Amino acid sequence: MSEKRRRTSRPLLAAAALAAFALPAQAAVIGTCTIMIASSGTMTANPAINTFGSKQAGGSSATATVTASSLLCTLLNLLDCFSVSAPAPIAFTTAPSGGDTNVTFTSVFRLDGSALDIPGSSPQRVTNGTHSVQIDLTATKSPGIFPAGSYQGIVTLRCE
Repeated sequence: MSEKRRRTSRPLLAAAALAAFALPAQAAVIGTCTIMIASSGTMTANPAINTFGSKQAGGSSATATVTASSLLCTLLNLLDCFSVSAPAPIAFTTAPSGGDTNVTFTSVFRLDGSALDIPGSSPQRVTNGTHSVQIDLTATKSPGIFPAGSYQGIVTLRCE
């Protein structure tokens, strides 16, 4: 009689062992980034009425808190797992007739109380943890002046 040897496949056992850990590992890779809006900003006009901005006299920045958390970043001691940006809108959300004509929008933001203005469309890498964000929006009309009426502009704060 001949005996058949049973061979155990070590790669198969290793794959089975890793599969048991797949669900927690998937959550660690994804991570979370939470944005909490603290206050909306206020744009005011300059004396020539051709610029609205939150940095103008009487204006105020919008503020938010960003909390980034990724177990993978913590385990590997990575410093830049998420990026924050605040690109300017292409138009006002609300404006009177002619209010959106010939208007250029720019946005800047600051992280963690820094005085350094970061262009809104330039992602800034952040570490795990909570970060304060101040956002400013400026709308410039050229040529001409802004017509009287109610204006609203929305900047989308991103954490990716």
